[in-house]
Amino acid sequence: MRLLLQSKNKNAPSSTPMEAKEPENAQSSMAMEQKEPEKDLNWYLPLYKAALKGDWESARSFFDQDPDAVTAKITKASETALHIAVGTGKAKNFVEELLNLISTEALVNLRDQAGQTALHYAAIFGNVEAAKLLVSKDPVLTNTQSGSFLLPIHLAAGYANKDMVSYLLTVTRDDMDPNPFADKSGVHLLNLVIRAEFYDLALYIVQLYPSLATLKSPAGNTALIMIAEKPSAFLRRSSLSFWQRLMHSCVPAKFGTIYSQDETVKENPAVTTQNAPKPCYCAPLLRQLSFSGCKKAYWVLWEVIECLVPQARFIRNTRIMHLQTLRLVKYLCKLIAGLDYSTAVSMFETPILLAASLGNSEIVEEILESFPPAIWSRNHMGQNIFLLAVANRQENVFNLLYQMSEHKKLAMQLQDREKNNILHLAGGLAPPAQLNLVSGAALQMQRELQWYKEVEKHVLPDFKDTKNSKRRTPAVEFSVEGGKWMKDTANSCTVAAALIATIAFAASITVPGGNDGDSGFPIFSNNRAFDVFAVFDALSLFSSTASMLMFLSILTARYAEGDFLYALPKRLIIGLVTLFLSITSMMIAFSATLYLVFGHKKAWTLIPVAALACLPVTLFVTLQFPLLVSMVRSTYFPGIFGKHGERFLY
Repeated sequence: MRLLLQSKNKNAPSSTPMEAKEPENAQSSMAMEQKEPEKDLNWYLPLYKAALKGDWESARSFFDQDPDAVTAKITKASETALHIAVGTGKAKNFVEELLNLISTEALVNLRDQAGQTALHYAAIFGNVEAAKLLVSKDPVLTNTQSGSFLLPIHLAAGYANKDMVSYLLTVTRDDMDPNPFADKSGVHLLNLVIRAEFYDLALYIVQLYPSLATLKSPAGNTALIMIAEKPSAFLRRSSLSFWQRLMHSCVPAKFGTIYSQDETVKENPAVTTQNAPKPCYCAPLLRQLSFSGCKKAYWVLWEVIECLVPQARFIRNTRIMHLQTLRLVKYLCKLIAGLDYSTAVSMFETPILLAASLGNSEIVEEILESFPPAIWSRNHMGQNIFLLAVANRQENVFNLLYQMSEHKKLAMQLQDREKNNILHLAGGLAPPAQLNLVSGAALQMQRELQWYKEVEKHVLPDFKDTKNSKRRTPAVEFSVEGGKWMKDTANSCTVAAALIATIAFAASITVPGGNDGDSGFPIFSNNRAFDVFAVFDALSLFSSTASMLMFLSILTARYAEGDFLYALPKRLIIGLVTLFLSITSMMIAFSATLYLVFGHKKAWTLIPVAALACLPVTLFVTLQFPLLVSMVRSTYFPGIFGKHGERFLY
C-alpha cells in the first residue's frame, strides 16, 4: 500500500507522450476528473467507526478497498481518519500505523474545514503521545497555522492542556518567520497560558522572551492585566475554615526550580513542574528539622493525609498556585519598571486599579514595591486605589495603608469627579457581591458601620461635612433590612425560649415518679439520677427565661445605626448562648427522667437515650453555631482592619 501511494505521487507530475501532443485533451480530462462527484460520506462510515475505536484491522481492510481513503475527508467538517484517531486520545497504535501510509509532504496539507492539522487536534484534546508521533514525522507541523492563524500551542493553552503546552514549548521553533513567540502571536500565547492558570509556564515563557511582558494584545491586555483579573489565583486565609487554615500552615508546597534560567529548564520546561527538586515549605517547626529522615517521614505522612482528606490536596495545590503567581507578578513588575517613566506609568495604571477593585492586594503590593509612583494612578472616575478599595469593600487592599509612611494622608484626601471623598464612598452601600459575604442583614449593617468608622479615622475632620456633586454629606445611608432581620431572628428565638421555659417549669412541679403521700418528698429523691434531673431542669428554666428576656430586649430596641456595632449583636449573642444552654439542659433533664421511670436497673438504656438527646443539640449547633461564631468574631475579635504585612511600600 505504501509503495502504491509513492508510485502515484511519482507519476502524478509526469506527462505521457499523448499528453504532450494533445494538451487540450489533457486539460479537459483533468477537469472531468475534478468534476467527478465525491463519494457519499456514508461510504466512509466504517472507517469513521474504526478510527474512533482505534480498530486498525478494520481500517486496513477499508484501505485495501479504497487506498485514497487514507487522506480522504470523511466527515462534514472535512476531517480525515487521522484527525478522528488523534482526537480520541487512545488510539496510539492506530495513529502510528496510519502515519506510515501518509507521506511527510502530504501530512501538512491534511486539514479540516477550519484549516487545522492533526497536530492542532492533538493540542485540543491533549493527546501528547499522538503529538510526539506527528512531530517526529514532520517537525514543521508545530509552526503551521490554522485558518484562524493559531498554532497548535495556542490551542493547547486555550483548552488548558498543561502537559501538551509543556511539550510543545520544547519543539515549537522560534527561528521561523513569523516568530510564534513574538509580537501578537507571543502575547496571545502568554495571555492564554495565564488564563489557563499555568503560572509556572507563563513565567518560563516570559523569562525566555522578556519583551512579551511589555506588549499588549489587540484587546489591550498585558500579562499583568490578565493576572490582576484573577482573584482566584491568590489564596485568602480569611475564606478558609479553621481546619483548612491548620492544613495550610502545615502543607509542604512542592515548588520546583522552574524559575531558574539554566539550560535544563530551557530544554524542557515540563521537567520543572514534575521532576525538579521540590523544597519543602511547611510549618515553622518542620522547617527547622535537620534530619532528612524526619522530612521524608513528613512527606509520606502528608501523602497519606491527601488520600484521606481531599481538601488537603486542594489546599496544597492552591498554595502552590499562589506562590507561582507571586513569582510571576514580581518578575513582570521588574521588567515593566525597567522601562522609561511614562511607559511604566501607563502600563502599571490599569493593572493596579483593577487589582485594587478586585481585592488582589498582592499585585498592588508588588507594583508599589517595584514602582512607587503607581500609587497616584486614577481611573476614569478619578478614583485611586484606596478609593476603589473602599468603594468595593476590599479590606486587604485598604490595609496596605498601615504599611505606608505619612504619604498616605495625601492619597486619602483625594476626591473623584463627582466630588466624593473616601468617606462618601464608605457611607454608600457595598456592592452586592461583598455584602453577601456576611450572613444576615444585621451583620451586614455592622460590617458597613465598621468600614465607616475605620475610614473616618484617616480623613480630615471637615471631610465629614463635605458635600459632593449631589449636595450630600458622607452620612451613612443604611436600609431598614438590618432591623427587620434582627426582629425576625428574635421573634423565632423568643418562641423557642418560651416553650422551653414552659416545659421546664411544668417538669419542676411535676417530678418523675410523683411524691410520697406521707412526707410529700419526691419518691426518687434518693436516686442520683433525680439529682441530675433537678439541677438541669432548674438550669433549663433559668437559662430559657434569660434567653427570652434578651430576645424581648432586641424586639423593643430603638434600632439606631450605632446600636448595630455592639449593643444589638451582644444581646443576640447572649440570647443564642442561653438558648443553647437551655436546650442542652432540657435534654439532659429529660434523659434523666426517662432513666428514672423506665431504666431502673437497666443501664443499657442510657446509650439510646443519650444518643437521641444529642440529636436536637447537634441540630442547633449545626444550624445556629456558624451565626454565633460570626457574631462573636465581628463584635469582640480583632477587626478586619490593621497591618497585615511588614513590607514598607511608600
